[in-house]
Amino acid sequence: MADTALTAPLRSPLSHAADRLAAATRTSGGAVRLAELPFLTQITVRLDPKGAAADAVGLALGLQLPVEPGTVVRAGELTALWLGPDEWLVVAPPGGRRGLESRIREAAGDEPVSVVDVSAQRTTLLVAGPRAHDLLAHGCSLDLHPRVFGPGRCAQTTLGRTQVVLVARDDPRAGFWVLVRSSFAGYLTDWLLDAAVEWTG
Repeated sequence: MADTALTAPLRSPLSHAADRLAAATRTSGGAVRLAELPFLTQITVRLDPKGAAADAVGLALGLQLPVEPGTVVRAGELTALWLGPDEWLVVAPPGGRRGLESRIREAAGDEPVSVVDVSAQRTTLLVAGPRAHDLLAHGCSLDLHPRVFGPGRCAQTTLGRTQVVLVARDDPRAGFWVLVRSSFAGYLTDWLLDAAVEWTG
C-alpha cells in the first residue's frame, strides 16, 4: 500500500481562512493587508554567542547573528531573530529546511550547538498597511510606535492573548510578521479579522 503521508499535498494551518483574509484586505480600502505566509522555513539555533561557532555559523549563513536583545538581521532571503542571549530563530523561504539545517551544523563543527527544525510548529501572518500598528495595538501591550518598535525589531509577546513572535519588517511599508503556533493560528486570525472591522466594515 502506498504511503499517502509522503504524497499528500501540504495544507497550511490557515488555508481555510485565505478568502476571508483577502476579503478583509479588499474591503479595508488599503488600510490593512492581511495574509498567511505559509510554510516558511524556521530553524531554532542555540549556541554560545561568544564562541567560535557563532562566527562560523554567521559566515555560513552570510549574516551575523544579532546580539542585541529584540533585534533582527536580514541578508538576502534569510532573517535571523534574537530570541534570547544564546537563542535565535532563522527564517527562510519554504522548502529549505534540510539544507539550512545542514549548513548550520556543518559550520558549527565540533562546537556545542542545538539546531532544531520548528517549521511545522508555527505559521506566519502578514499584517501590513497604514493601520497595521493600530490593528495590532488592539491586543498587544508593546509600544508599537516606529520610534520604539521600528524596522529590525522583534519580540516574543502576546497578541489577542496568544503567544506570538512579532517582527517589524525592514521596510515600514512591509508591515509585520506575526509568527504563531499552528494550533492557535485559527483563533488569532478570527481575532485579527474582528479587530479589523473598524476598517473593513
